[in-house]
Amino acid sequence: MANKISSIERLALILCGILLALSVGLYLYGQALGPTESKQNSLGGDFTLQGLNGPVSLSDFNGKGVVLMFGYTSCPDICPTGLANLGAAMNRLNEEQQQQVQPIFVSVDPDRDTTQRLDDYTRYFYPGAIGITGSKTEIDEVVKAYGAFYRMVDMPNSAMAYSVDHSARIYLIGRDGKLNRLIDHNAPVAELSTAIEALL
Repeated sequence: MANKISSIERLALILCGILLALSVGLYLYGQALGPTESKQNSLGGDFTLQGLNGPVSLSDFNGKGVVLMFGYTSCPDICPTGLANLGAAMNRLNEEQQQQVQPIFVSVDPDRDTTQRLDDYTRYFYPGAIGITGSKTEIDEVVKAYGAFYRMVDMPNSAMAYSVDHSARIYLIGRDGKLNRLIDHNAPVAELSTAIEALL
């Protein structure tokens, strides 16, 4: 009888482990997909950070569509991919449409990303893009408002000293300044271009 109970208990522990792993997996999958529609509706809002030529506010671009990304210039993969896709998507628009859309790149690495470095970096991918940053407190407020995230990761054996894990989503903001849609940084260029056109 003791052996039977032991086998049942063992089976119960295995099933609990499987359920726990599934729960964690589903949670992480949900995080990767981004906020639910109801959560998305509560995200966004105006903000002001620093660009090369002074303060830049989201409200400066009311009446235009805005494409917003979070990242940093030393990013090895997500940011170059996202910005390259964004540049290609913008170049699919005609000149009049391009004038109605403002790409903005928010750096979450203020210690390394000066406004000059940000300006050079963003304009490499698309000449009309703006790179902005601020104090950690200011950046944290914007990150929280948009449901994004970032965290510093120490790299003691690297010349970089640290890297930054961060969100990989692109935020599409309508002419009214409200968040319209989230799209993945590596979405097909045609899909991103169509989504940007929809803002207009």
